[in-house]
Amino acid sequence: MVKLPEYMGKEIFRKYGIPTPEGKVIRKGDSIEGIKVPACVKAQVLAGKRGKSGAVKFANSKEELELAIAEILTMKINGMQVDAVLVEDKLSILKEYYLSITLDRDHRCAVLLASASGGMDIEEVPDTEIARIHIHPFVGIQPYMIKEVVSKLGIEKELGKSLGNIIRQMYEIFKQEDAELVEINPLADVGGTLIAADAKVIIEDDALFRHPEYKSVPQELTPLEKKAKEKDISFIQLDGNIGIIANGAGLTMATLDAITYYGGKPAVFLDLGGTDDVEKVKEAFKIVLEVKPKSLLVNIFGGVTKCDTVAKGIVEVLGANPDIKIAARIKGFNEEEAKEIFRKAGIMGVSSLDEAARFVCEGGA
Repeated sequence: MVKLPEYMGKEIFRKYGIPTPEGKVIRKGDSIEGIKVPACVKAQVLAGKRGKSGAVKFANSKEELELAIAEILTMKINGMQVDAVLVEDKLSILKEYYLSITLDRDHRCAVLLASASGGMDIEEVPDTEIARIHIHPFVGIQPYMIKEVVSKLGIEKELGKSLGNIIRQMYEIFKQEDAELVEINPLADVGGTLIAADAKVIIEDDALFRHPEYKSVPQELTPLEKKAKEKDISFIQLDGNIGIIANGAGLTMATLDAITYYGGKPAVFLDLGGTDDVEKVKEAFKIVLEVKPKSLLVNIFGGVTKCDTVAKGIVEVLGANPDIKIAARIKGFNEEEAKEIFRKAGIMGVSSLDEAARFVCEGGA
């Protein structure tokens, strides 16, 4: 997925006719000449809850504006350095709403979500306060859908027309830009007018061949994630202390679930994918070890990725009798050879994911 920063999301909104506040992106050293006050200054990082992090500030004078920009540009949010802010007109908001269109994988179609509880993460809003309307791809947005949302949000008829136009254009963005998510939170009522006070757009990366303009969008990665990406390794750094290495996204996700079930906290998500390259395996393990996990779970199903290839890579990096606590569940092609390599190196081989997860989570690991 390609997450767009707020200012890029709002550029798309304006292109499709969705109202947004007037704004300007400011980086260190840029002039603030011509910017009106009062203004709202927002960090441009791909992280939620910026307000709670102090990364959204209001300025009522030029002096306050300069100070707010300077303060935010020194911040780190979730480990991400802020290198740009969006300065916009400060809105006088009467009411905030939540509105989004995303993909419902269970129903295999888009779903429209709407709530009168704007400004909150949708996960925090009770189901009873959310309108969920599935959008058939052959039918699109229909008038009855708009009426249902207007009723759920308690919006007046005239404002409902504006809301309907915004919903239709959001769906156009969802289709034309190959988006996974188009979200406005909050959608602000500023006195008879609805304005997108925020914008979150995520583009499906498998569709980038149709959207070369998004290929260069920088994604905010940790140093280790950048290092892994350069080596073509699928790696996501998490906040736990148990390293996880598997092959295939589904198997890796199942491994994360097993660790969580036994009370552990994953430190990394590393998907080896399909490889029979010992050097790539070694590079992957070196990256995981840089996280300094307390324990490590290896869960491999050997097919394209041969079991003994993985075992050789692990042992060459860790050596015999490694200090780190490791459980290796390895099945498939050349399984017996891999088990023998592990046995000689003093690495515990297990037969089930359940057993492996329980072992690495024991003792508060």
